[in-house]
Amino acid sequence: MLRSIIICPDNDLAVRLETALKATGGVLVGRILNRYPNAIDLVRTLRAHAPEAVFLSFESSDKAQEVVKFLESEANGIQIVAVHRHADSKLLRETMRAGVREFLADPFERSAVQEALDAIKILVERRPPTMESTTQIFAFLPSKAGVGTSTIALNVSAAMARRQDMHVLLSDFDLNSGMMRFMLKLQNEYCVIDAVEHSMEVDEHLWPQLVTSIDALDVLHAGRCNPNFRVEGAQIRALIDFARRNYQALCFDLSGNLEKYSLEIMQDCKRILLVCTPEIPSLHLAREKMHFLRNLDLDTRVAVILNRCQKKAVFSKEQVEEILGTPVMKTFPNDYLGVNRAVTAGTVVDVGSDLGKSFTQFANDLLDRKVMGTGEKKKFLEFFAVPQRTLASGEK
Repeated sequence: MLRSIIICPDNDLAVRLETALKATGGVLVGRILNRYPNAIDLVRTLRAHAPEAVFLSFESSDKAQEVVKFLESEANGIQIVAVHRHADSKLLRETMRAGVREFLADPFERSAVQEALDAIKILVERRPPTMESTTQIFAFLPSKAGVGTSTIALNVSAAMARRQDMHVLLSDFDLNSGMMRFMLKLQNEYCVIDAVEHSMEVDEHLWPQLVTSIDALDVLHAGRCNPNFRVEGAQIRALIDFARRNYQALCFDLSGNLEKYSLEIMQDCKRILLVCTPEIPSLHLAREKMHFLRNLDLDTRVAVILNRCQKKAVFSKEQVEEILGTPVMKTFPNDYLGVNRAVTAGTVVDVGSDLGKSFTQFANDLLDRKVMGTGEKKKFLEFFAVPQRTLASGEK
């Protein structure tokens, strides 16, 4: 199915074109724009729908040519079809000079439409359209319940979002006991389940309703306990693809139960952050999970995080590394009071505290330098909604 959008100020013409395209059975029209979009609106539509073809009205040749130039710069390989009520030689020359190869005129005869689609599909197969999408994807996986994984996921995600030109998505995929809604005192009734159920049709209008924006961090909480909900692989794939196009980093807080959908998420991750504490039950289960992930060839992506480290811990970092058979990437100090204050206030740990500084440093270590330093494109935050909240973390 060829993914497409229609840009046509003439509503009647757009409707007839959509009808003709759907009649072929080979085109999915994701969006109809009844005006020539500005740059922000067009980027938002492209990132939401990832079209392979754009059917563009040349009712206003100048505006249409501006759109063509922008599409060529933002979506490499996207195919453009010129659309008009009539076909005349002057208009055809203008579209050809603009670099548009295909032209469709009303009344959109079936044979003409099909011929244009066949030509487009060949070009798409030869050179699939490419859009900027992030590879900065991180899963936070607990060795066992209660080791502080959600606290780390939240604070590291927030630290990433504090970087210049970063927009981060934090998704709570612990459908049995997700904590993000409670930890941040979120009021949004929509949750991960809604996002999964609508993953095939999610767009730039629906998405802002699903997430809660806190500065440059968008949070998708797990909702109420729902252990019987089933997540299909195709749903996860569509959701991740959408998020990759629209954020600079994705963070997933997982349950640790190694559900099928969790494994789907981990397949796309740059890093799987296995969180444990220096205690026997936690280390035992961490070793079991390492063995399981090794059998799936995911062990090279796993990084061990040792949480709640104290001077008189039962096991030292070196002993933990010996037990698990892998290096510990990061240790976090135990700050029970600091974490408790943050949860009570519904915010992140004070960024000026030792633990807060550790979260910031770890976030910087995880991100690629080119991601941290980019400043050429607008934040996706500007393409969606105005932030609803801020994270008051005790910064001075």
